[in-house]
Amino acid sequence: MSSILLLTASPRPSSFSTQIAFELADRLRAANPTSLLVHRDLATNPLPHIDGGFTAGIHKPNEALNAAEAAAIRLSDELVAEILGADTLVIGTAFINFNITSNLKSWIDYIGRAGKTFQYTASGPEGLVKDRKAYIVLASGGIYSEGPAAALDHATPYLKSVLAFIGITDVEVIRVEGVNRGPDGAANAVTAARAQIARIAA
Repeated sequence: MSSILLLTASPRPSSFSTQIAFELADRLRAANPTSLLVHRDLATNPLPHIDGGFTAGIHKPNEALNAAEAAAIRLSDELVAEILGADTLVIGTAFINFNITSNLKSWIDYIGRAGKTFQYTASGPEGLVKDRKAYIVLASGGIYSEGPAAALDHATPYLKSVLAFIGITDVEVIRVEGVNRGPDGAANAVTAARAQIARIAA
């Protein structure tokens, strides 16, 4: 059975990135009704930031872990299992201070595991999460896809780099941008994002 992993990370109650990410996931499920949807809400249920328990635990065998290390590794293993079990990844995030939300960064810290999602080889690192499609739904108040502010978009290249490192190179970005640009900004941004989703679904 195919599986869609949906990650939502915006702290805003009425989040455009969450709204559009859900709409995309629903359209993808409609195209494949038997697919399983796994939703992890990183805003409502934020992950703890990695700490010494995690950084020590990843280098120890299970039988040598103390309680704090074991808890951190169990959480990491759960998150790794979710992404390894998914055929499609949908990430919905707000654009905060030119980058992703901190709760999404914590998720990345937990799933970036040598021997789990990537491995080191004689020719360099190799991603182990291959043959998957990823969609990034990025909502921003301004326009960052082009123009003078484009250089300030650190979210898109960062996410693409992280995903490529673990093996996901087929990535499409859906922007919900310019939502703070006048009374019609949000409406126009959502309309453009929905048009892109329609093309994806088709």
